[in-house]
Amino acid sequence: MIALWQGSCNQWDCDEMGHMNVRVYVEKQLEGMVAFAHHLGMPEAFRTKAPATVLPIDQHIRFVREVLPGKPLSMRGCVLEIGESDALIYQELRHLDGSLSAAFRTRIIHIDTAEGERFPWTKSTRARMEAARGATPEEALPRSIDPESAGWPVSDITIAKAESLGAPRVGIGAVQPGHCGVHGWMEPSWFIGRLSDSVPNLLYDWRSRVGQKTRGTQLGAAVLEYRLRYHRMPRAGDLFVVHSSFGGVHGKTHSLVHWVMDPETGGPWATSQVVAITLDLEARKAVAAPPDMLDELEKIAPRGLSI
Repeated sequence: MIALWQGSCNQWDCDEMGHMNVRVYVEKQLEGMVAFAHHLGMPEAFRTKAPATVLPIDQHIRFVREVLPGKPLSMRGCVLEIGESDALIYQELRHLDGSLSAAFRTRIIHIDTAEGERFPWTKSTRARMEAARGATPEEALPRSIDPESAGWPVSDITIAKAESLGAPRVGIGAVQPGHCGVHGWMEPSWFIGRLSDSVPNLLYDWRSRVGQKTRGTQLGAAVLEYRLRYHRMPRAGDLFVVHSSFGGVHGKTHSLVHWVMDPETGGPWATSQVVAITLDLEARKAVAAPPDMLDELEKIAPRGLSI
């Protein structure tokens, strides 16, 4: 494992649940990816006017232990797979005591920044990748989401399809210049960040009523796993809408599928699947939603969407 990042969780990194927001996890993962690029002999990859860079196209995240304000963290990583112009990178965040906080499996591609076309790794980069090969620790392996499933063809992922299935729109907005990186496109962390901002439009009232049925418990949520497929990267001034669909329930967990869509073309920016729990914010424990409330969740966000 290669050391990639070391720091801590600030109060402003946390959300209304009291723990570090999912967007910040991915921000730290991306910072670690920059360090990884340096280690692989690509120090220019994330600098202005770089001729080539790496871009995520598929990512699985496993959230294992929540991070609270002030807690120290460190990141390390390795290479899991190497293709002609792509690679699968593993990164992990751990607490000071060595316990796992989160694990990331990110499929990256090697592209030229002018046209966005894929091209092969250089011999020296491949050699460095081979030297950085490793394996995913058992405790960090995907659990409820298959990161290798093919997903829907892009041509089938349309706003018209979401609307025909009754998947509600839960978010709408525009890409801000400050949310874009040196190459002009929106940073990947803002996909999951915008989803985090949008989901309360679907679940806020539902959680309140679940809380009333569980003796007035103050409820929130905690994400256990996430998968994101990045189809196209928007730029400053581009618009987006978010549609959501119920994905099922297993024990105390429930699953949702989110589509981040381009309203101008009707096609996708990104698609995602999330597995989460309803969280008792005082006890910091999972709460099982009553069966009738799960039935209601499926009514307000009908099944049908897929990643």
